[in-house]
Amino acid sequence: MIDHRRLGRELELFVSDPLAGAGLPIWLPAGAAARHAVEEYVRELERRAGYQHVYSPPLGRRELFALSGHLGHFADEMFPPMRLGGDELMLRPALCPHHALVYRARGRSYRELPLRVGELGGMYRAERSGVLGGLARVRAISLNDAHNFCTLDQVGDEVREILRLIRQAHAALGVRPAGFRLSLRGPGARYVGDDASWARAEELLRAALDGVDHVAAPGEAAFYGPKIDIQVVDPAGRESTISTVQIDFDKPEKFDLSYTDAAGARRRPVLVHRSLVGSMERLFAYLIEAHEGAFPPWYAPVQLLLLPVDAGQADAVDRLARLAADAGLRVEVDAGGSLGARVRDAARRRVPYVGVLGAREAADDAVALRLRDGRSLDPMPAANAVRLIGAVVAARSAELLPAG
Repeated sequence: MIDHRRLGRELELFVSDPLAGAGLPIWLPAGAAARHAVEEYVRELERRAGYQHVYSPPLGRRELFALSGHLGHFADEMFPPMRLGGDELMLRPALCPHHALVYRARGRSYRELPLRVGELGGMYRAERSGVLGGLARVRAISLNDAHNFCTLDQVGDEVREILRLIRQAHAALGVRPAGFRLSLRGPGARYVGDDASWARAEELLRAALDGVDHVAAPGEAAFYGPKIDIQVVDPAGRESTISTVQIDFDKPEKFDLSYTDAAGARRRPVLVHRSLVGSMERLFAYLIEAHEGAFPPWYAPVQLLLLPVDAGQADAVDRLARLAADAGLRVEVDAGGSLGARVRDAARRRVPYVGVLGAREAADDAVALRLRDGRSLDPMPAANAVRLIGAVVAARSAELLPAG
């Protein structure tokens, strides 16, 4: 069975060390390179869609989480407070309280709405040791998160646009959703807010899902509102949520958030929580397994591996490595051992492009590319090879050669 924990070790993407602690994986250089490429892509996708990115601290005073409702409804999954002077500081279980503070940093006008506040930030869950595993279930979470503050009339269009962005991000990453879930309230008193607000939020989400196959899941809502969850299934058949959209009338009320409307009256915004790709940890647990470690070239840890046949090609390899790096490619040189062993190691590492340089290629300033799928290309000028790989990377294609 394909297991991201085994592949993570073999490909040196991440490590879990008991000295660091359970549920606290360390991203190694290869995994960090892939993650960084994905983070850059998501931030740019959001920026183009009108998001403004912020940084906020991963902890806050106990009072912040009491006000947000997390302490009352989420305390079992929070780490205990740290006492410092007269304050009790807590690691946050979610980013929304801090983003509410971003919104209320100054007065807001209806002209600013929707205000889309994005962050790839850290949050922490006190998960039980028995449920932790690899990247799929961790205690330190790096979440692709955003909170969109809008008028009630804007919510429907905002949710539909978020779903479009989710589809776009999933297509680029190679995520294959297993289904859409409308997560609703269930029995019990663990929810906040009045029935009318919940009914309105559910109506808005149902409208956004019009024409989209989905299932209703009573009892799976957040404590403050219903949500759309986009599900994926791992090779073992286990289902999990990778992206989500939530409507929240509660936080704007609790934090006394407002905007001034066209008539000068004070109005309450609606808060739409959303994550296009979820946490980096759960996302990569899925991506490692879905691609069996052979990531699309645009976020492969090493995109081009150069192999000189012998020491006589050292200068030509160095020139090509500099050319590729200057073009923005992640390139490495492997000059140790037999050529056959190095080619096999490149295949083990799932490197999408291997450039072999012998005496003839070095003399002609050329390179022979071998593709990850076993195809070999005729020797070509080094600059052409860099342009070819760059075109595939720029297109964020899952293919190894440019279209057409």
